[in-house]
Amino acid sequence: MDFNIHLVAPRGYCAGVNRAIRILDETIKKYKWETVYVNHEIIHNKYIINFYKKKWVVFEEKLENIPENSNLIVSAHGIGPDSLNEFKRKNLNIIDAVCPLVNRVHIKAKKLISEWKKIIYIWKKWHQEAVWIIENWRENIFLVQNIWEIENLEFKDNEKLAILTQTTLSTLETADIIKKLQENFKDIEIQKDDICYATTNRQKAVLELTKICDLVIIVWSKNSSNSNKLKELAEKSNVKALLIDSYKEIDLELLKKSKSIWISSGASAPEILVTELVDFLKQKWWNLKKEIVTQEENIVFK
Repeated sequence: MDFNIHLVAPRGYCAGVNRAIRILDETIKKYKWETVYVNHEIIHNKYIINFYKKKWVVFEEKLENIPENSNLIVSAHGIGPDSLNEFKRKNLNIIDAVCPLVNRVHIKAKKLISEWKKIIYIWKKWHQEAVWIIENWRENIFLVQNIWEIENLEFKDNEKLAILTQTTLSTLETADIIKKLQENFKDIEIQKDDICYATTNRQKAVLELTKICDLVIIVWSKNSSNSNKLKELAEKSNVKALLIDSYKEIDLELLKKSKSIWISSGASAPEILVTELVDFLKQKWWNLKKEIVTQEENIVFK
């Protein structure tokens, strides 16, 4: 019997993650021998966080622990006004690594609120990206995670409404929520393209491969929202899906039951983790067959 592994593309780093990592590398290079602080994990990946901790980078959630006059990178997930004001009060050297697509949603929110509209925001509870947008406009943001929470929303008849979405959610998942919102609120305004292109592309790739595979392995980190969505989509297609931080978590007994394995990775997972996984499987009894590209990606953020 042949045991084959296939790689799926697109996978791994999106343009926003690439940009954040480049900014971090340049900051370390520019401020050599100085501690560089990040207000949150620069991206959601344990391997990357541990790698940069060895390079004098401190990932700090509590603002009070960041010394005055320090070098501070704002993570890819964004920042709220309260935190930004505290950064300025401490005279921090602020370096912006916020993903442009996250910024795009913030710009949309600002415009909608300037037009006196209330925003219904589809989110994953307490994800950092969502936390910051709530902090920005807490009085005009109304939160939903599923269709059942829509029943709790109450607005006056003359209030103008609009929908915004966290960038890392599933297009399939949000479609049902948006449809229900349209049924309940007839004139609600829908903002297009809130969900990140990379999130959508990786989800489409996983849905495509579930038609022809026994098992999907997704390289991730536990707090990666987009990686969790890849697993959920695979399982909804009745395909077994594994989420792993590295090849060291592989259960070989489980793999023996699968003839065809497909490998993908979340938008914050470095390619080295995929390479290590493939090398490990090739040392056992697996053959690397080919890479399937479902969508070309050539977006680069300055």
